Amino acid sequence: MAIKLHRLLKLEASSQTSCFLWGPRQTGKSTLLKELFSEAKYYDLLLSEVYGRLLSSPSLIRQECEALGLTGDTQTLPIIIDEVQKLPFLLDEVHWLIENRGLRFILCGSSPRKLKRSGGHLLGGRAIRYQLFPFVFPEIPDFSLLRALNHGLLPRHYLAQEPGPLLEAYVGDYLKEEITAEAATRNIPAFSRFLEVAALSNGEIVNYQNIASECGVTAPTVKGYFQILEDTLLGTWIPAFRKQAKRRVILSPKFYFFDIGVVAHLTRRGRVRENSELFGKTFEHFLLLEVLAHSKYSGLNYPVQYWRTASQFEVDLILGEGEFAVEIKATSLAQDHHLKGLRAFRNEYRAQCLLVSQDAHPRKTADGILILPWRDFLGRLWAGELMSGRDF
Repeated sequence: MAIKLHRLLKLEASSQTSCFLWGPRQTGKSTLLKELFSEAKYYDLLLSEVYGRLLSSPSLIRQECEALGLTGDTQTLPIIIDEVQKLPFLLDEVHWLIENRGLRFILCGSSPRKLKRSGGHLLGGRAIRYQLFPFVFPEIPDFSLLRALNHGLLPRHYLAQEPGPLLEAYVGDYLKEEITAEAATRNIPAFSRFLEVAALSNGEIVNYQNIASECGVTAPTVKGYFQILEDTLLGTWIPAFRKQAKRRVILSPKFYFFDIGVVAHLTRRGRVRENSELFGKTFEHFLLLEVLAHSKYSGLNYPVQYWRTASQFEVDLILGEGEFAVEIKATSLAQDHHLKGLRAFRNEYRAQCLLVSQDAHPRKTADGILILPWRDFLGRLWAGELMSGRDF
């Protein structure tokens, strides 16, 4: 599938300050950097000769910058170190060059976990953090929902004719390079089994004890495993909305993997087809990931939460501090019973309420709830219309 793609993330702050660029493997970090900064001085630590040279003598970076006469006044492009987590001690040299020469760097890697575990610092707040997500809706011309739900949105996987072998290799490489090589856990078989069980719980409230029983480990070990997933950016917690209310609410968080295709591979769930129960769950996961990416890419960094009461009223997404409530339904004709959760939430809080569905056209109910087709919702979201403080 050959299409020209333009990523939304532009790393604008790199013209003024140093930056970290994190993102799970194969989200396209290196490709993005080479497109944005094709003329920049580039250290790729995946290249054995570059890695070996700097492993034996990290001061070479400082010496080479000095030889070029680079200072904060003469530097036009940032210096890029790709896969920086492979040599955490390079940050000492980077720190010195920032402080004493005013240089700017982009430090790229799959996650900051190894830097933290090795005792390395993250430049003491001197670098802005960016995160690259898999593809999002506005980055793909002629976006195919069914393709996204079946392939996932990691670039190679979405574009591939058959993503299965790529997904299998992706999970295998993650276990080998992120878990085994970094000694994140000694029990690799148990962690591998945990990945499968956790994927089956994707988007649900996590029961540590049940997962522990399935994996043959303890509940505290399972908590540690989830922390590894979060640290390596393979997933994120969606907390419960806790603002004081009249109703008794569920307070446990939900866990979501970062990519639909990875969940599909781990659960061996087969093809997603329209009008199936599987379609509904995957559709919700897709839209949640879009909202999470928008929160970061837009720079708004608004909280994304969910709401559920003990009496089983639920809203999929509460955005901001409760100003926006979004329910997701895969139905092609949203009806009154689909709005129960939104109405219950609005009775508790002053919130703008929105239902996202597969309806053919936008419409608004008599009591002011907007029903949007998913394409309209994403179009408005990415155009900055939904989180701008204006009414729908």
